[in-house]
Amino acid sequence: MPSICKRQGKPFIINMSMYQRIFQEFTASDDTLRVYEGDRPVFSSRKDRLLPLMEYLDRFASAHQGVVIFDKIIGNAAALLAIKAGGREVFSPMGSEFAVQTLEKYGIAYHFTRTVPTIQRADGEDMCPMEKLSLGKEPDEFHQAMVAIISKSAAKGS
Repeated sequence: MPSICKRQGKPFIINMSMYQRIFQEFTASDDTLRVYEGDRPVFSSRKDRLLPLMEYLDRFASAHQGVVIFDKIIGNAAALLAIKAGGREVFSPMGSEFAVQTLEKYGIAYHFTRTVPTIQRADGEDMCPMEKLSLGKEPDEFHQAMVAIISKSAAKGS
């Protein structure tokens, strides 16, 4: 079934039947992230927040390029990491307007069921801290900031 998508703000039509089916399966699953190279799954996770993308980057991204990423929520932080991960296309039930701007800037196709102004904290009181941290950063810069945060958190835990 053809679908209208956007890349760099311009609509384009592609045959989406395979990825639409995968997206439907993904949204019904407990997975929080899936990464495909063509029709082959190369990574999946049920971990929260940005941890799955960080794990994929650390363990698998160097071996794969032009991947399609399915994520439960794509804010600007996840968009930057998806770009760093070599993503060519992303699917999510929810994405932020900041993510749209970033994905369009880098020419990454995106498919969001719903677009929201920003990703919010769980209590809904303020912008997600990672969304806030990611603003104005390039993919490599944000990835390094995340590595530092995770390293600092791991050092506190040991």
